[in-house]
Amino acid sequence: MHGLSIFASIFGGSAVIFLRLRAANKPTSMKKIIMPPVGMVSGFLMFVVPIFRVPWSWALLSFLVGAVLFSYPLIKTSRFEHKDNQVYLKRSNMFIVVIVGLLVLRVILHDVLEQYITVPQSAGLFFILAFGMLLPWRLAMLMQYRKLQSSHSE
Repeated sequence: MHGLSIFASIFGGSAVIFLRLRAANKPTSMKKIIMPPVGMVSGFLMFVVPIFRVPWSWALLSFLVGAVLFSYPLIKTSRFEHKDNQVYLKRSNMFIVVIVGLLVLRVILHDVLEQYITVPQSAGLFFILAFGMLLPWRLAMLMQYRKLQSSHSE
């Protein structure tokens, strides 16, 4: 189960890097910014199954760690640019470094946590952490996108 968890983490991190690099070549939109957190919401259904459940305080702490610590580097490395009357996400090499660093940190934390809680609970906490990381990042991107759009409308 542990090997599968590490594989899933590496696969997910690689997918994020690949998608982000591809996104830099295509114009972005409000929908493309908003849809990832909206799509993730269905993942909270895992907590219907009792083995995934964790205390509310753990869930809140996990969300706050994602929102406060992990989203900040992503926010700092995400910038938009206006070209050809379209808005593009600027490619940032630091983004890849940040994602790989977060992935390594996640694998290390996963190993530590699994000594104290079950694998499904750990998966649930890391899902909440990921959502906590994604939501502020995407909200910051949305604000930046809208600001750029309004400055070019004037």
